Amino acid sequence: MTQQFITGLELNKEANLKLLSLALQIKNNPMDFADALKGKSVVTLFEKPSLRTRLSFDIGINKLGGHAVYLDQQNGAMGQRESVKDFALNISTWADGIVARVMAHSTLTTLSEFSSVPVVNSLCDLYHPCQALADFLTLTEIYGDVSQLKLAYLGEGNNVTHSLMLLAASLGTDFVAVCPKGASPDAQIVKQAEAIAAQNGASVSVSDRVEAAVGSNALYADTWVSMGDNTPLELVKEKYMPYQINQKLLDMTGASSVLHCQPAHREFEITSEVMDGEKSFIIQQAENRMHAQNALLVSLLNPNFV
Repeated sequence: MTQQFITGLELNKEANLKLLSLALQIKNNPMDFADALKGKSVVTLFEKPSLRTRLSFDIGINKLGGHAVYLDQQNGAMGQRESVKDFALNISTWADGIVARVMAHSTLTTLSEFSSVPVVNSLCDLYHPCQALADFLTLTEIYGDVSQLKLAYLGEGNNVTHSLMLLAASLGTDFVAVCPKGASPDAQIVKQAEAIAAQNGASVSVSDRVEAAVGSNALYADTWVSMGDNTPLELVKEKYMPYQINQKLLDMTGASSVLHCQPAHREFEITSEVMDGEKSFIIQQAENRMHAQNALLVSLLNPNFV
């Protein structure tokens, strides 16, 4: 396996399936992996606030016998107090790996360029590949073979959309991003995903019509305003409300499961009725962040263990 996990494109279909299989093993037999990262220390860098990412990595590394070191901006912002390059060079002398949740993708590319230990993207402005792994681990648990599925994402085209569509393309899942005009995912990433999907017998499409989600097995929501954007939700409500995941949309599409990467704004991008309903797998999806990430860290930091 590659020594970096920055975009998710580092892994092909075979590697992704192997990683998801390992995640299931770790989830179902945790004690078999209690020493998988024994003696390993992982620095988790955070430029953005977090609940699921911080806790799932911190607790997950501990469950694998490793040591997580949390570093936020109180210690000085990367690139200001000292350069991103120097962060990478210094941390590499002590730690066995770096997990970074950052504002800009360029920060990750610099970290990976100068780090001598594996770097994992736990979120940036372009990608959220760890989230996508957890999402497809959840879909695997629900449906089995994800190559037989159609997944519809509704809302703003963003980093989550990008990673979802790329992993869907790799695994052969049909994917549609349903976004308002002017809020579509990055065109170049869509082209990449289309090319990967074509190799795996799948399709990737973008539409501004909610009818494009009809026939989907799963519906996926994210917040209408990305983290770091201070626009009040009320100001974009009119634009995004037609894309809300609610019971009417579930009935129209025929979807049998609902996912949301959280944090969720109830009664905006998703109703409480659906979020708390029998078709919601949102909390299972959140739990799976830890198991998917643990599989990734074991593969990167102690590949001989598996």
